[in-house]
Amino acid sequence: MHPMLNIAIRAARNAGNVITRAYEDFDKVEAEQKGLNDFVTNVDRDAESAIIHAIRKAYPDHTVIGEEGGTDIGKDSDYQWIIDPLDGTSNFVKRIPHFAVSIALQVKGKLEVAVIYDPMRNELFSAVRGQGAQLNSQRIRVGAKREITGTLLGTGFPFKARQHTDSYMAIFGELFTEVADMRRAGSAALDLAYVACDRLDGFFEIGLKPWDFAAGELIVREAGGIVTDFNGGHGHMTTGNIVAGAPRVTAGIVSKMRPHLSEALKR
Repeated sequence: MHPMLNIAIRAARNAGNVITRAYEDFDKVEAEQKGLNDFVTNVDRDAESAIIHAIRKAYPDHTVIGEEGGTDIGKDSDYQWIIDPLDGTSNFVKRIPHFAVSIALQVKGKLEVAVIYDPMRNELFSAVRGQGAQLNSQRIRVGAKREITGTLLGTGFPFKARQHTDSYMAIFGELFTEVADMRRAGSAALDLAYVACDRLDGFFEIGLKPWDFAAGELIVREAGGIVTDFNGGHGHMTTGNIVAGAPRVTAGIVSKMRPHLSEALKR
């Protein structure tokens, strides 16, 4: 096993243990609002601490970029761990058992290692650049759909960026007339993992952060999929506007959404 993947898996499982213990003893969970429609719990912070401890123990000089703790610049900034300790906090707070730990390693600007761990189902999605993607050590691939007709798509509402609501609803409506159905489950990391293992045919969302999708991006790509911005380019790391799926499904989604993009979403 790739040594850094091994550390990522260990860190993800440690965080998963923190989350599952808290889920079983829910009276001790404390939630607070950190921004518009954006919540954090003591479990997010404890899980992030568990991840950082595992990374720092193995690689004390690496940089860590976390959702809750911000950027901790190490001596070796070529190695950047991008982590979301609890993707799907709103689900967790409402005791909906659909959330995940997301960990990615970027080396000199390229994603090299990725892990998404669903502690409630004990499902571990992983990838190493150039070595394919796996679910619990079994190889996974994106679906073989060649058009968006009849597909099952995942999405996320722009609840933190409601200025894009009109554009989003227009895009949703355009796609909904073509696809079999759509899902909004509340964890972008798991949505991307599900694209990679053919539970979803495609996915799109507005305004994500790198820790929301970095691990999922590599897992989708290594499973044979494509990840782009809303223009079909590579600006998603900056904009957070992301489309993912099998190559022709991704192209079909981009084509359908293009006429409905506001000027802000075209950038």
